[in-house]
Amino acid sequence: MATYIALLHFTDQGIRNIKDSPDRAGAFTAMAAKLGVTVKAFYYTVGHYDGLVIAEGSDEAVASALLKAGSLGNIRSETLRAFTLEEAKRMIGNT
Repeated sequence: MATYIALLHFTDQGIRNIKDSPDRAGAFTAMAAKLGVTVKAFYYTVGHYDGLVIAEGSDEAVASALLKAGSLGNIRSETLRAFTLEEAKRMIGNT
């Protein structure tokens, strides 16, 4: 399974409905699981981003889950593919 880190920004709609945000995070976790994505962690953050999600799954499943979440209008995401140290060692060894 690939690991992804999604950096989140609340939209105007999302911040207006901030009190619902923890429930939305739970709903996202359940929806993602149905697609084969495991949400490893969800964090609220202070700074440039409002939160982040760490998830594992196939490229297609993670993209689908994040597109579905974004289509609800509460967040925008920027997604990064993350590699473990062991994965990085294998990649570096192939150069």
